[in-house]
Amino acid sequence: MEPSRPNPTPSGSPPIDPLPGTAPGASPARRIGLKKVLVPVDFSGSARKALDYGLAFAEQFQASLTLLHVIELSFLGSGLGEIEVPLLETELRQNAGQQLDRLMAEVVANRVPCETEVAVGRPWQEITEAAKAREVDLIVMGTHGYTGLRHVVMGSTAERVVRHAACPVLVVREREHEFVAA
Repeated sequence: MEPSRPNPTPSGSPPIDPLPGTAPGASPARRIGLKKVLVPVDFSGSARKALDYGLAFAEQFQASLTLLHVIELSFLGSGLGEIEVPLLETELRQNAGQQLDRLMAEVVANRVPCETEVAVGRPWQEITEAAKAREVDLIVMGTHGYTGLRHVVMGSTAERVVRHAACPVLVVREREHEFVAA
């Protein structure tokens, strides 16, 4: 049996050591480093499950966590009568901020550095823009798993984020095997 030889690397770059347990002759593994994790939350069960995953990644990689809630004001032209938009937006922002603070206190509980943000706009755009502006390494988000006509009508925020984000996106389904946090 021949001794294993280091894998060739581009000229000038040092060889990458394989991770422990890697089979001889296997391609070298690159270590993933996460410094910033973004978890969009809409206070649903699927967002809560995504937060559990995001928190686990942040703890494992000693990364910071950002909880983002996006307020979508698209319902204003729906015949609800005259609404004070600035007043409504202020009230929605305050309410979302309070819910984020409670979620951060209950779930994150100082386990990792965490901050919250409330944005107004189209959720997929606000999520991808926040990730880019904050130089996020990973977005972890839930999906409601709509199919058929409901998916066509509602659209998929997760699908759009996956398509437009400049970083990896982990989409967590609400109805999959249960995740057990350590």
